[in-house]
Amino acid sequence: MVGEMPVRVYYEDTDHGGGVYYANYLRFFERGRTELLRSLGFEQDALAGKQGVLFVVCRVEVDYLRPAVFNDLLRVITEVAELGRARVVFEQAVYRQDEHRPLCQGRVTVACVEGESFQPARIPEGIRQALGYGH
Repeated sequence: MVGEMPVRVYYEDTDHGGGVYYANYLRFFERGRTELLRSLGFEQDALAGKQGVLFVVCRVEVDYLRPAVFNDLLRVITEVAELGRARVVFEQAVYRQDEHRPLCQGRVTVACVEGESFQPARIPEGIRQALGYGH
């Protein structure tokens, strides 16, 4: 399962040197994962409210390769790399709109937890199926 989302770099996204501040790439990754789930029909607030589960980041590995700068139009690519019973590993990358070399790439591991206890929980079957994994 692969998702793609556009992002415009605003002045607030940049650091003193004019490049995108490193932590903002994590925000772009977060939006990419949220939009991938949304495109499959899953809103995270509804999952918390109706199914009682949350997705929380538990590991991040990021390589910053080249800077994005103010006013760049970017593409955030989000792909499911692994799916376990209670976790999903996403491979994500940020590209300038018309380029094929990534500016930033990473692996983000997300755990499914119970909303009240934060204990590990099985990923709901509907999400597993939507991500392309059956029983």
